Amino acid sequence: MKETAKEVLAREFLTVPPEMTIAEAVQVFRQAAQVTGHPVFGLMVTDAEGRLVGMLSMYDIFLLLRPKHIHIWGEMSDLDLTGIIDAACHRAKAMLVGDIMTTDLITITPDTHLLHVVDIMIKKHVRRIPVIEDGVLQGIVYISQVFYHLLNKLTERSED
Repeated sequence: MKETAKEVLAREFLTVPPEMTIAEAVQVFRQAAQVTGHPVFGLMVTDAEGRLVGMLSMYDIFLLLRPKHIHIWGEMSDLDLTGIIDAACHRAKAMLVGDIMTTDLITITPDTHLLHVVDIMIKKHVRRIPVIEDGVLQGIVYISQVFYHLLNKLTERSED
């Protein structure tokens, strides 16, 4: 049997619209963890027609909160960081998902071979890949699901 993305595809997922605030999106991250039963660190962003337009990940949020020009100011240890997280979080709450989401996306189809998925994840440093078929969002493949699927293969007893 061919090993494809459809074998590890998560079909239960939540999405966020680009018009949603970051504060609202954070609530969806929490809700998604309850739906999937595991922590969720990235959400697909869809437009009103359900088309994939971006991804919002924990790194997008980290980049929003981290001072943009830290490399000019020096090292983090050189700065007085008192209150900086509270101030950054306060400003970020009202920002929109569409302002910080990643739009340069890598997608796969349900028939993409798992080794191709692994190769993409390694080379592109991605932990989740949306799955699209005929322009329709089918789900998402998480690196953890691929890993555990392959772990199961590694521990199966062969029927010699």
